[in-house]
Amino acid sequence: MKKEENIPHKFDSLSDAHRAFGLPKPLHPLITLINSVNTPIEFNRPAHSHVLNFYKISYKPKLSGKLKYGQDYYDFDEGGLLFAAPNQIIGGNNENEIRECSLYTLLIHPDFLWNYPLAKNIKTYGFFSYSANEALHLSDQEKATIISIFKIMEEELNSRIDDFSQDVMISQIELLLNYANRFYKRQFITRKAVSSDLLQKLEEILDEYFNNARSLTEGIPTVQYLSEKLNISPSYLSDMLRSLTGQNAQQHIHNKLIEKAKEKLSATSLSVSEVAYELGFEHPQSFSKLFKTKTSLSPMEFRRSFN
Repeated sequence: MKKEENIPHKFDSLSDAHRAFGLPKPLHPLITLINSVNTPIEFNRPAHSHVLNFYKISYKPKLSGKLKYGQDYYDFDEGGLLFAAPNQIIGGNNENEIRECSLYTLLIHPDFLWNYPLAKNIKTYGFFSYSANEALHLSDQEKATIISIFKIMEEELNSRIDDFSQDVMISQIELLLNYANRFYKRQFITRKAVSSDLLQKLEEILDEYFNNARSLTEGIPTVQYLSEKLNISPSYLSDMLRSLTGQNAQQHIHNKLIEKAKEKLSATSLSVSEVAYELGFEHPQSFSKLFKTKTSLSPMEFRRSFN
């Protein structure tokens, strides 16, 4: 019985979500904007964690408490924009969890995007995979911009539904996502000191991994492994690194592999196969291919350049 209680409840439709949260029926079956600015809504929160079958974008004001996202809890003193993609686990049954509702919550069923380029493009916005502690913190001016878009959406949904309604809503969703993208880039820049700190820790983790020969037993380090060690999501790690260095997390791993390979090829008598296995490659051919792609030389050509 306990196991069943821990299974997250899945909401397949917007009507299901509205009903569970004690809200009136949505005006549109595939998109809804919940506004609790002027009329605070008393949410009947699900008792346990839940999974939405749609995209969720919400704006939370300054508040205190904690929100569970996946397996962790994160402080939310500053508030900001949160993003969640379909099938992500949200919430939990901890009594310390945040009870305040969002000022605006936009729910979009994937079917609403069908036949529009956004159906495919929305997957390119990495922040839908960020964790709650990586929420987008907004300045007053940025907040005004985002809320103005929410208000246009609200007016469109409440006042008219015609042949142009979906086009208008799609364009507003794209505008919202593009602004979020811009503001996240600003957040990376303004938090450059913190990001640089993470970059230094990343280098230390990779050095420790290879210097202690963990690659021999555990293989090549993954982006997931690095993000867990740094307590951030894989998408946020890659986007943060790209903003700092122009390269994502996978490219950083490859660069470290090549750096360690060069050390071994130039300072030891290990064969190319032995170097490959020590670095975590299952097949020496994969190592040789990566090495040549990165250096324009085969491992043996690189070694000969030192003789």
